[in-house]
Amino acid sequence: MTTTRSPAFTPWRRRATAGAALAALLAVALGAAPATAQQPPAARGLPSLGDAGEMTALEERKLGDAIIRELYRDPDYIDDPVVGEYVDGLWRALLDGARARGELPPELDERYAWRVLLGRDRSINAFALPGGYFGLHLGLVGVVSSRAELASVLAHELSHITQRHIPRLLGQEKRQTPLMMAALVAGMIAASKNPQAGAALAVGGQAAVIQQQLNFSRDMEREADRIGYGILVQAGFDGQGFVSMFEKLQGATRINDNGDWPYLRSHPLTTQRIGDMQQRAQALPRGGSQAASAPREAAERGGPADLEALLVAARARVLGRPGVDVLRAWAGEPSQPGFADRPLAPRAGALYAAALAQAQLRDLPRAQALATQLALAVAGDARAARQARLLQAELALQAGQPARTLELLGAPADRPARADGASQAGRAALLLRAQAQTASGQAAQAADALQVWVSDHPRDAGAWQALAQAQAAQGQTLRALRAEGEVPMAQLDYAGAVDRWRAAQDFSRRAPGGAADLIEASIVDTRLRQAQALLQQQRLDEQKRR
Repeated sequence: MTTTRSPAFTPWRRRATAGAALAALLAVALGAAPATAQQPPAARGLPSLGDAGEMTALEERKLGDAIIRELYRDPDYIDDPVVGEYVDGLWRALLDGARARGELPPELDERYAWRVLLGRDRSINAFALPGGYFGLHLGLVGVVSSRAELASVLAHELSHITQRHIPRLLGQEKRQTPLMMAALVAGMIAASKNPQAGAALAVGGQAAVIQQQLNFSRDMEREADRIGYGILVQAGFDGQGFVSMFEKLQGATRINDNGDWPYLRSHPLTTQRIGDMQQRAQALPRGGSQAASAPREAAERGGPADLEALLVAARARVLGRPGVDVLRAWAGEPSQPGFADRPLAPRAGALYAAALAQAQLRDLPRAQALATQLALAVAGDARAARQARLLQAELALQAGQPARTLELLGAPADRPARADGASQAGRAALLLRAQAQTASGQAAQAADALQVWVSDHPRDAGAWQALAQAQAAQGQTLRALRAEGEVPMAQLDYAGAVDRWRAAQDFSRRAPGGAADLIEASIVDTRLRQAQALLQQQRLDEQKRR
């Protein structure tokens, strides 16, 4: 996919390029390149672009782990439960669609992480990393206007990984290195007789090699578009999301993109990709197939707006730290003349942004009033109403009103059957934090609920941190230290996990407790050994890459 670029790499992107050979790997960014999966071409009806090279799935996962450790430590990394829950719901549906289409081989399905990390970067971008990791900029989430648009980006990036484009790209570069060296040697020989001819020969040889790399990359982009489109409609999303997302990206890049010299690009022109996706959408049968019956949420509501997507986009824009002046402008928008007469869609997005902006400006009473106004405005849309309630609960929690938070989150209407497979991570995070702020009995309930949650979601670092706080509040120090060790473990920071679990061991030896503490101490010992083994393997892998 194509994307806008910020003038320089942001800290989020610099972190992503910090590991060994990462510059080549991050050519798989949304606007720069590709990624692919080993699958028989006959099964997909597509031409093969070549094998995945010498890199195995396990090696690719290890390389991805090394990169992702840097991203977790980046200040631009954000663990927002609301946006994260929304993205996770789309992501789960796409993974199911890829499995149903046979695009996700069991080997990759089991070995890869399949995790999406959010970054505060305000540029419109997303990127795939080795081993099934993905980065999604809040800037991109902030411009989408439908679930299908964001799902199209995720489907495209998912296809880069399932098609194993990263190993292909590395293999292609290895094969072309001798060609580049041959061109340089030929240039040096010619330069001994004619400096100008030698320079021209060397540059020409390099240009030929670079052109081959660009062609290879464009093929990968087209393949990711084709595979991603099939996954998108298989997952039940509207295929027009690809078209509308491409149109948005084209508008965002128009200033720097005049459409010339498409053969010098590492990805096809956006206009070409729009045309390709439009043809695919028109070719879908009008009835009978799952692709043809993909739900079009906006049409079902009698209007063009996907209110839930617009509210999440508004949240992403505010969380992107646009600056105090921008926050003040957004916070004051509902006070402008004629605001009440605007159509529902832009009004709802503006109310959400205004409420969250007021909260960041420390005016919680005004923020809560705007959130209530939003809830009334979107009451007729179940998805949007749920987002409004989550915002109200979040603001109540910030205002020190845990009872009000529990009331909002415990409403029966907040527990509908979700056909899209979305998780309840956002609601759970707020609910458990609210319980932990109430009476000690509620704190104990929160700890019990969190214990169940992390058993099912062992890599939820935020839940482990909340569990540690709840257990510490009850005086369960050893359990709290164990949970604190799980936080860095979930973020692949094995050294940090070793430090916390050693502290837990020391505490256990100084203050031995009952049978429960003996069991917890045994768990700490086991987890410490696992973390030490992983840390040792990580250091060995780093030495090999040097």
